[in-house]
Amino acid sequence: MHSFTLLFLLMLTLSVAVQMWLEQRQLSHVGAHRGAVPDAFAEQITLEAHQKAADYTMTKVRLSRIELIYSAVILLGLTLGGGINWLDGLWAGLELGTIWGGVAFLLSLTLLTTLLDLPFSLYRTFRIEQRFGFNKSTPGLFVADLLKGLVLMLLIGVPLAALVLWLMASMGDNWWLYVWGVWSGFTLLMMWAYPAVIAPLFNKFTPLEDASLRSRIDALLGRCGFKSNGIFVMDGSRRSAHGNAYFSGLGSNKRIVFFDTLLESLSAEEVEAVLAHELGHFRRNHIKKRIVLMMVMSLAGLALLGWLMKQAWFFSALGVDTPSVHAALALFMMVLPVFTFFLSPLMAMSMRKHEFEADDFAAEHAESRDLISALVKLYKENASTLTPDHLYSAFHDSHPPAPVRIAHLSSTMSEG
Repeated sequence: MHSFTLLFLLMLTLSVAVQMWLEQRQLSHVGAHRGAVPDAFAEQITLEAHQKAADYTMTKVRLSRIELIYSAVILLGLTLGGGINWLDGLWAGLELGTIWGGVAFLLSLTLLTTLLDLPFSLYRTFRIEQRFGFNKSTPGLFVADLLKGLVLMLLIGVPLAALVLWLMASMGDNWWLYVWGVWSGFTLLMMWAYPAVIAPLFNKFTPLEDASLRSRIDALLGRCGFKSNGIFVMDGSRRSAHGNAYFSGLGSNKRIVFFDTLLESLSAEEVEAVLAHELGHFRRNHIKKRIVLMMVMSLAGLALLGWLMKQAWFFSALGVDTPSVHAALALFMMVLPVFTFFLSPLMAMSMRKHEFEADDFAAEHAESRDLISALVKLYKENASTLTPDHLYSAFHDSHPPAPVRIAHLSSTMSEG
């Protein structure tokens, strides 16, 4: 057995074991604190709501444990088990050519993994979300969303994959620089186009009609020196009872989007505070920093792939007999998460730092108490646990745990 095969198996076993251990910690910690609402939330959240959040969290974690083992078995089946090798040979026998044969291989592999993941997606939507009162989707809407996603993959993904494979095969040893340029440009284009082109395919966006709230928001935007291409309400309630708000787009094509479910549950002051937090991400340059980090990481990843493609052992050690650019790309994308899992706390730490900075910005341009009350309502309505295990949270949560975040915001009030 090749040494890289052993390394892959060791890292896969270690990552699965650590994730199982973290999930057991989460189950134990949330379960142990299910019987009492934390003191900081006792006046706003009932014991019934707290226990619902605990049960919802533990139910999702239990499913995640099954999915973790399932995904590891699928990964082994596709790599060392010969799945990718068989699929590659199937398309090679049709003699479609290097580029289009590679595109067909990648497309079929994507469809296969999507199909294999489908049972978990269905169970989450129509069993877990339904059980806890969040699901508003129907089987017809679920299928329509799935089909729209597949059509988009064909319209956008196929030409992109063909271009990437052509660059990988035609641009010599430095192909990864060209691919990085194409991928970076494509990512920025999608970020710019998403609000007006892609998102409306799945949801309805209507301009905010509440004149009083719009006036309040316009005043906040003016204070923060921010311009957007509109304030919209999204029909999030069509699929879920969860509430949220977000920004999308780049440059002059930025949009502010509120879920209709969020507007129904928050006061005007709370909406303003939530928006101030989101504005903080832009004013503190978090979006730019994340884009730069993404580009640096993709450049490093492509450079590594460029080296691995030249190593025959990379293919043979992962169950592929015939080296090819499309097989290298597939193996790299599937195996890389096994090796990068242990970097998750560093990424989460950076994201949580940004959340604290955005909260501080919100405290400067709105009332901290309004953001606190809005967050508590969202924790309650989204059934977010108030008592996560700190190590599990360090690996999985991009936002600070509820008690930590509320304590931080409360400190801004005392400082004020």
